Amino acid sequence: MPPRTRPKPGIPDVVVSGELFAPVARDVELCYQTFGDPDDEPLLLVMGLGGPMTWWDPELCRMLARRGFFVIRYDNRDVGRSSRIEGRVRRSTLLRAFAGRRVRPPYTMSDLAADAFGLLDHLGIESAHVTGVSMGGMIAQTMAIEQPRRLRSLTSIMSTTGKRTVGWQHPSLLPTLIGSKGPGREAYIRASAATWKLIGSPGYRQSDEEVAKRAGETFDRGVSAAGTMRQMLAVLKQPNRSVRLHGVQVPTLVMHGLADRMVHVSGGRATAAAIPGAELLLIDGMGHDLPARLFEAFVDAIRRTADRAEPGR
Repeated sequence: MPPRTRPKPGIPDVVVSGELFAPVARDVELCYQTFGDPDDEPLLLVMGLGGPMTWWDPELCRMLARRGFFVIRYDNRDVGRSSRIEGRVRRSTLLRAFAGRRVRPPYTMSDLAADAFGLLDHLGIESAHVTGVSMGGMIAQTMAIEQPRRLRSLTSIMSTTGKRTVGWQHPSLLPTLIGSKGPGREAYIRASAATWKLIGSPGYRQSDEEVAKRAGETFDRGVSAAGTMRQMLAVLKQPNRSVRLHGVQVPTLVMHGLADRMVHVSGGRATAAAIPGAELLLIDGMGHDLPARLFEAFVDAIRRTADRAEPGR
């Protein structure tokens, strides 16, 4: 296993690794970090569109580790410190894809799922609990479909099935999502603040200082407007997984905010309806983020779902 360092004083029970790198595919290397004991149950956290692994708050990761998980968070390709992929996506191409017209993405949801499996392979992990948020939920669902034996449980948060008639974005968000943020760190922070005011949880508002801090950390780790466009095209061109999700047999939790404007709650409802035995947890006042005041609820629900898994799976 990779070398690990002790966390800061005050949390001596959780071992946290530095940022490490795993080759997962041709010309693709993922940056990742772990929390907790490698002998505990592995839990892979998959972030969403344009989001680095640091959007999985370290305190949330530590809370999960204290509940018996070996937590792995990582940057998807085209995000943070992971590899950038070739292939330019024009805004006009995104608009055509948004309208349902045929375009070819530089990579697919299956490629992103293969990256995640490659990371597990690098760590020598045969199977893991998998939790994904937004696009990460789409990746997690794809993992459960394509290599079901490698998942112990599935948690899909504020995500959807790929069916175009559910989980839609509020139309007013599109200009913000594809618009230019402008050059430089301060412009990125201002644009991020505007975005999170539109899609964040109205019942659990983050302070301006918290939003600015996260945006600054995200920029400093590396942002790629072109990479976000490539990810967005993969999302827009994902297949409808509704039928194939009927075959998912691992314990599944679907969480969704009732105030989500980025992925309408119909996407969460459709996901839970498609997967046999899935638990659906709808949260009033939650939008398209992971508010700190809900961390305990997230951890309890993920632990409850993992406890439904077959022993030794």
